[in-house]
Amino acid sequence: MGFWREQEAQISAELIIVIAALVAVALVLVTQLQKSAKEGSATLEKKTKAVWDQVDKIK
Repeated sequence: MGFWREQEAQISAELIIVIAALVAVALVLVTQLQKSAKEGSATLEKKTKAVWDQVDKIK
C-alpha cells in the first residue's frame, strides 16, 4: 500500500501546483480586464462629453 499512497501524494501535489498556476493566470487576466475597463470608461466619458458639447453648440 505504500506505493499507492506515494502516487496519490504525488498526484495531489501536482494538482495543487496546477490549480495555483490557474489561479495566478486568472488573477492576471482579471487585473488586465479591470485596467482595460477603466481606460475604456475614461475614453467613453471623453467622447460623450465631446458629443454633448457639439450638441450644445447647435442650439
